[in-house]
Amino acid sequence: MPNAFANTLQTFQAGPGRSGQFYSLPELAKLYPNVRRLPMSLRIVLESVLRNCDGRKITAEHVEQVANWSPTASRTTEIPFVVARVVLQDFTGVPLLADLAAMRSAAQRLGKDVGRIEPLVPVDLVVDHSIMVDHYGKTDAIDLNMKLEFRRNKERYQFMKWGMQAFDTFGVVPPGFGIVHQVNLEYLARGIHQRADGVCYFDSLVGTDSHTTMINGVGVVGWGVGGIEGEAAMLGQPVYFLTPDVVGFELTGKLREGCTATDLVLSVTELLRKHKVVGKFVEFFGEGTRSLAVPDRATIGNMAPEYGATMGFFPVDERTIDYFEGTGRTRDQIKFLEAYFRAQQMFGVPMPGDVDYSAVVKLDLGDVTPSLSGPKRPQDRIELGKVAGTFRTLFSKPIAENGFNQQPEVLLTRHQVESELQTAAPVPDNPPTRLAAPRYEVEMEANKPTLRASHATSVPPVEGGDITIGNGDVLIAAITSCTNTSNPGVMLAAGLLAKKAVEKGLRVQPHIKTSLSPGSRMVTEYLRDAKLLPYLEQLGFALAGYGCMTCIGNSGDLTPEINEAISQSDLVCAAVLSGNRNFEARIHPNIKANFLASPPLVVAYAIAGTVLKDLMTEPVGKGKDGKDVWLGDIWPSSDEINKLMKHAMNPKGYRNSYGKVKAEPGALWQGIEGVAGDTYSWPTSTYIAEPPFFEGFTLEGPPPLPAASAAAASKEAVRDARIIALFGDSITTDHISPAGSIKDTSPAGRWLQEHGVVKTDFNSYGSRRGNHEVMMRGTFANVRIRNLMLPAGPDGSREEGGLTLYWDRQGGSQKMFIYDAAMKYISEGRGTVIFAGEEYGTGSSRDWAAKGTQLLGIKAVVARSFERIHRSNLVGMGVLPLQFQGDMSWQALGLTGEETIDIVPDAQLRPQSQAEMVIRRPDGTRQEVKLTLRIDTPIEVDYYRHGGILPYVLRQLLAG
Repeated sequence: MPNAFANTLQTFQAGPGRSGQFYSLPELAKLYPNVRRLPMSLRIVLESVLRNCDGRKITAEHVEQVANWSPTASRTTEIPFVVARVVLQDFTGVPLLADLAAMRSAAQRLGKDVGRIEPLVPVDLVVDHSIMVDHYGKTDAIDLNMKLEFRRNKERYQFMKWGMQAFDTFGVVPPGFGIVHQVNLEYLARGIHQRADGVCYFDSLVGTDSHTTMINGVGVVGWGVGGIEGEAAMLGQPVYFLTPDVVGFELTGKLREGCTATDLVLSVTELLRKHKVVGKFVEFFGEGTRSLAVPDRATIGNMAPEYGATMGFFPVDERTIDYFEGTGRTRDQIKFLEAYFRAQQMFGVPMPGDVDYSAVVKLDLGDVTPSLSGPKRPQDRIELGKVAGTFRTLFSKPIAENGFNQQPEVLLTRHQVESELQTAAPVPDNPPTRLAAPRYEVEMEANKPTLRASHATSVPPVEGGDITIGNGDVLIAAITSCTNTSNPGVMLAAGLLAKKAVEKGLRVQPHIKTSLSPGSRMVTEYLRDAKLLPYLEQLGFALAGYGCMTCIGNSGDLTPEINEAISQSDLVCAAVLSGNRNFEARIHPNIKANFLASPPLVVAYAIAGTVLKDLMTEPVGKGKDGKDVWLGDIWPSSDEINKLMKHAMNPKGYRNSYGKVKAEPGALWQGIEGVAGDTYSWPTSTYIAEPPFFEGFTLEGPPPLPAASAAAASKEAVRDARIIALFGDSITTDHISPAGSIKDTSPAGRWLQEHGVVKTDFNSYGSRRGNHEVMMRGTFANVRIRNLMLPAGPDGSREEGGLTLYWDRQGGSQKMFIYDAAMKYISEGRGTVIFAGEEYGTGSSRDWAAKGTQLLGIKAVVARSFERIHRSNLVGMGVLPLQFQGDMSWQALGLTGEETIDIVPDAQLRPQSQAEMVIRRPDGTRQEVKLTLRIDTPIEVDYYRHGGILPYVLRQLLAG
């Protein structure tokens, strides 16, 4: 069927002899004048809907709906958005590739053409999640870590190489080039694309990593989805989403001296969390936005998941052009990009009044202050001068108040203790007074203050020096993650601070695990060119690898002695990292306090050695002359940073670096030999196994839904289900499906040992996402997750670590792992449900959080609210998400876990319709509760009824 808006196909000029065709939004605006007032991000979505209007999947009504978007209308219609490409990282990409391979196997079993299972848009997988900080603090650390990475992940990399030869549109950026989002910015992003028929269109994408939104910094519409949604997108399905609110974020003024892009993004995150932008687009505008360079914009776009938005979008302007030039795009590409955006009348950052927004949030850049966030959530921003005080306050606060539930102490640093000794006056007739510290205490005895070791645990010598560790001590300091290591301003600042610190004789204690894992090879190049890398190395921040590393929990282990000391004394030690996430047990299972900071502050805290030191009023350390050195003595100025910025924008260097992706990928990668053939042979492996999602698959879909007038009982009802978990607020996808280390006593650890894998070769949950046997056993296995079904201790605390109470049919209960209980319920033919509080599924786009939920036999999740991606993933795996109405909660209902549950959704499964829940209590009483079905769109109804998005798509592909 021809496009109903074929008359909008126009031609634009990009210089002498160079032109292209495009579906013109200005031309469409003649029919729908409202287009001229649309936010820039929505215009890019509209162009995709306009260009792909085929009268079937995308209709003229869809074009009209987007073109007539109203800022404050109710959001009931869905947009079918066809993306230009898909990006993957290896933790989420491998299970996606396994699903594709399983689809081909299913097609082969049915005697169908396996070639129908082929990505219809370009797919790039960047390997960045596998390398770990096993070696650190020395110049050969990266070489040693990469050799370990390839040994551990050989089977996974062989599988990727099979995918490269089996699919025409599937490419891999091998290990050692950088983090997917930085590689996307520097290399993969084109700005615009051109079809074979000459039609040009905006770059757009979805990615199987929540921080895909970093690409919003260069005016590309894109966000993170679960692997199952990403898979559908690359197999030709539109990405369906409710027409969004678009919140305008006006930036004014300019940053103060000493403030960084990290400080800005932490302020933005805190502010937008308060404004509740979950599921909304955020679009930045105003004079302050114009002043920001692309790396600063990308930093803000990156953390959209942390402030809850679908994306944080920056329009294309001169700063974008500067960035494309500086990162090695060709002159012809850049001219074409600018000409296209100008032809669409979309070049430049809007000013107040230019565009209609659903709401406007404002921030004066001059109000931003140096900050960290933590110790458990990225939105909990703390001004630099209040970090120590906040830690002291949280130390004894209950878990429910974000605290650590420790016995109250007066926590002091050595500097504070020494000051106390100097000023303490004898207090006759008073009993001894104790002022506790991580390592020292002042004790008044015989009217004389004495300094003694206290509240510390001794650890064997580290490189020749005795150490003690205690509460508040920094044990991990990492310059890591896509958020900050992609930004030359903060990376050069870290190098300059290291240079000044070394020159003053400051050092980092050798027991602190320091690491540098940049976003791409170019970061190392410009740090080396600026002659700053040697100073970072002298402080222990040697290059450990190119990848996410510490930010995703690939921090490697601490020494056994330090781990034992932490456990024995129940110490609250700290990690300081330049990351975007600091959820419990994410960084390291034994590090309870995790703080997000700019790279220069990471270095500063590594030198200080403790978060109990107030870096605004106390010295960072003592220099080689014995004098105090203050943060201001070593903090670099903006002028110093700007003078070195020329090293970061090196077009030739970027072209040379990324030219090696295919030409010189490295000997380790070239040594990997993959399986050949159009279908995968599924050799025995504890890393890769055929997923069970297509077992018994047939081409027959679900029966028709009952007519609207029919009084039919819902066939989707959940009957006589047991409660397997009662959770509180902010249960993250890390809690549901951890990415980090596997405990040998856990169900996953037991399974690996039963299959001949020794503990040292466990690797991580993230690296084993291609094997459902490991991942289903790892679901709800986070060592910090608390199931509130378990009884509270005398101090109100709950046992941690993925446990539940299994209830037999006689009413008896037994404590066991959630996995073990789930298998018992499945063997009895009983479904299970989960109850939770606010923000269920916050965090990364981890599809295994939904896949594992389904494989455990969990039929429904009932929560106060859901985060966007995880709710969608639950539907995509055939699990019912339901939401409490009003102020209702499982706590208000008095649930204990002993009850059985019936859930009856609307017979037609109408999006966001009402569902009935019946609670049956042990005493025979019965209670009915109204819930909202969080299947949000008509296409999600289809996904759910087919048993998930994967069976739905496979039936479509095989039916032709």
